[in-house]
Amino acid sequence: MTNKSILVKYWQTLYPETLLTRLEEFLSGLTPGVASDEAQDWYKDATVYALYVELFNNNFDGLIDKMDYLQDLGITCLWLLPILDSPMRDAGFDIKNYDRIRPDLLGMSESASKEEQAIAFKGFLKAAHNHHIKVIFDVAINHTSDQNPWFIESQKTTPNSFSDYYIWRDQPDKYLEARLLFKGIEDSNWEKLGDRYYFHRFFSFQPDLNYRNPEVLLAMTRNLLYWQEMGADGFRADAIPYLWKEDHTSCENLDNTHVIVKFFRAVLDYVKPGTLLLAEACQQPKEVVKYLGSGDECHAAYHFPLMPMMFKAIAMQNGTPIKQTLSSEVTPEINEENQWMTFLRVHDELSLELVYVSEEDRQYIHSRYCLDPKWDFRLGEGISARLSELMQRNPDKIALSYSLMLTLTGTPVIYYGDEFGKLNDETYYNEQIRLTGKDDTRFLVRGRIDWDQLEADLSDENNFHFRVFELIFGMLNNRKKQKAFGRGDTQFVDLQNHEGHDCPGVLAYYRTYHKEQLLIINNLSDKLIKLKNPIPEKDMAILFPKGMRVEDPDNQIVLEPYGFVWFLVLE
Repeated sequence: MTNKSILVKYWQTLYPETLLTRLEEFLSGLTPGVASDEAQDWYKDATVYALYVELFNNNFDGLIDKMDYLQDLGITCLWLLPILDSPMRDAGFDIKNYDRIRPDLLGMSESASKEEQAIAFKGFLKAAHNHHIKVIFDVAINHTSDQNPWFIESQKTTPNSFSDYYIWRDQPDKYLEARLLFKGIEDSNWEKLGDRYYFHRFFSFQPDLNYRNPEVLLAMTRNLLYWQEMGADGFRADAIPYLWKEDHTSCENLDNTHVIVKFFRAVLDYVKPGTLLLAEACQQPKEVVKYLGSGDECHAAYHFPLMPMMFKAIAMQNGTPIKQTLSSEVTPEINEENQWMTFLRVHDELSLELVYVSEEDRQYIHSRYCLDPKWDFRLGEGISARLSELMQRNPDKIALSYSLMLTLTGTPVIYYGDEFGKLNDETYYNEQIRLTGKDDTRFLVRGRIDWDQLEADLSDENNFHFRVFELIFGMLNNRKKQKAFGRGDTQFVDLQNHEGHDCPGVLAYYRTYHKEQLLIINNLSDKLIKLKNPIPEKDMAILFPKGMRVEDPDNQIVLEPYGFVWFLVLE
């Protein structure tokens, strides 16, 4: 094994007192793979679509039925929100069994075997791959469900092989500096069970795993390998900053957490090079880039601060928040093989965590977008609302926000339903409160797609959902033709209006990759703007216009409120 020495190094860093024979036993069962002819950095050109299988179209068979829809939309990668076996108290992020999929998603009974499940899931993967769509899915690697067999065994007073899989104390007297992530929902990071306490960073029914126990690392690695062998193209590593705990620290972003991630990556690369490892780390970019390492940790990571700053820029009608966030002072340069994943909305709240948002920004964004007190999450540190609700159901503002996300740095993630302006789902929200016993406002941004109703909506040109879908469909299918969007450099440029004055309400930038150059101009304001065109008309081609025209004889660009245009600069 060519990287055996690397894995030995990681192992000895984490577990200096543990015999190497345990690692060697594990490695002896691995078979080295060969890289495919396909580009290993496929994720840089991807358009990702995030969905809950059951909410999108009932189950995997229903999802297969919509593969043509997704392919026509321009989707090249599916991010499946939790699919593994779970009691579903946290939408599947509370995993009961890591080697099984929830039977209902496969149309199977609880008694279905792993082999039967594997055949069905491989059938789904084949259907996706036949449509040139990759598949990645969530794996919660920091914690499990309290119904996981590991935890059930761990809580027994009689010592067993799982006793040390979790963090137990007689008193809640460790890791006191670890911040409380779910303010207003949980009172402590410790939960009493019998005469002892266990540690958790998220809900109390999600006990944290104890990675100080080498068996936990090996068990989680085996879980990833199982699905990799099945044909999964990658994994979203949920809650990655919290893996390793040290007393008298924040228990976030610790050095040994990075060693654990390197271990995962080295093993996955050995068995099947090109398997995506995606970091979910709600941190400042300067911390997040550390999870990319030097080509030895994750391939990609979410750019969490960019998301709220896009909302702030639209509210301010000024592009400065975006420019500042993407400046080298805030967002460090990343290696060529790495990539940022960008998004407007996902399954969680519009996060305003003070880890990466200032108190001033938090108050500003919350005051302008939390239009209903019910939308508040974590005592003001988040807003639970769909993009269409945040943009007050204005198709022009929705399209503008998508123009920003699709043309700025990174690989875009589309949250299911946003392509047609899906709204908050009050019915689903109330249903889930009854089922889970938790008033989690994030349930508002989930909910099922009614495909019959959608078909009717999309057949009416005057319908709100038709207008949103038509705009986003056009943008997605134009974007996929240009390599510069996923791989190019970004250079912001200041444009002047027809009178020679600066236009703070305009955010313009070049995207350049090799000989391909694009110019993107967004009007963030609610006013019509006339601009001096920086490019002679003969030297540009319009890729996608929205509320835009070019006026002769001065070659002025006229942008309506919230209008934008994508140009291809001709050689």
